[in-house]
Amino acid sequence: MLNKKKIVVGLLFLFSVLTIWYLLIKKSDYCITFKEKTASGTIFQGIQEWTVAQQVSNNEVYSILEKKNFDYIKQEMKRGKTQMEYTWEMKSVNDSVTEVIVGIKDLNHSFYNRITAPFLNTNFKKEQILKITNFKKGLEKHLENFRVKIDGEGKSEEIFVAYINLKSVLQEKAQNMIGNDAIITGYLQNNNIKITGKPYVEIENWDLDNETLVYNYCFPIDKSTKIINDANVKFKTIPTQKGLKATYYGNFRTSDRAWFALLDYAKKHDIKLKNKPLEHFLANPFNGGNELEWKTEIIIPYDVE
Repeated sequence: MLNKKKIVVGLLFLFSVLTIWYLLIKKSDYCITFKEKTASGTIFQGIQEWTVAQQVSNNEVYSILEKKNFDYIKQEMKRGKTQMEYTWEMKSVNDSVTEVIVGIKDLNHSFYNRITAPFLNTNFKKEQILKITNFKKGLEKHLENFRVKIDGEGKSEEIFVAYINLKSVLQEKAQNMIGNDAIITGYLQNNNIKITGKPYVEIENWDLDNETLVYNYCFPIDKSTKIINDANVKFKTIPTQKGLKATYYGNFRTSDRAWFALLDYAKKHDIKLKNKPLEHFLANPFNGGNELEWKTEIIIPYDVE
């Protein structure tokens, strides 16, 4: 009899603790979880792009409260009197699948939502399910536009290049290259310097927290070329790089999706990499055609220090 009382008291205590945690301590009112066959960074970028679209289409104002490592982002959303917090956590399941956990909190009606969400199909619950479902559909549509193949260990060739140094946020790398393309190609043409291969992008600095890049937009040329000084165009040898390699098929604007795939792979296999991808673009986007046939080879070198 005494043992039964202890069991009952124990269960009541456990229930009380769980109730207090759920109603007063738990960070979110409602959680939605799903999986996608892509890298965590790709989903992270998708969240930010989706946020911009939401601001335009639904008159919602988003601000980022915290973000880190391309696998966590916390946002606040305001729309009229509505104030919400969205906490997105991306967890790598394996080399190709990421689990997404979305924690949702209504800052004005949190207690009510916590009580009703497990039992009732409230407007809050229906609206959040629809919102995240629409995000998921948009993400999956985006994933149809490119492919990433992890090749494993790879090695680039030593190459002599003419280059210009550029800076931009991660999302505007390709647009910035296109905007400055005439500077370097015009210089090479005006000085009768022949391009001997497809262009490269050499990342010198990738600030993951601020999502900014410093990089060289490079064109291979003959090493014996006579150098003519220029304020913008410089020359160098890019040495052989050994590291993890991926092949990306898709528009060059989103080639960073391969970077994220390599980072996830390296994290899963305990491989240390420098945040300095080297991209070799093997198709000419100015020729048009099917973007899924545009090929880019990417190596992120090992961090051996």
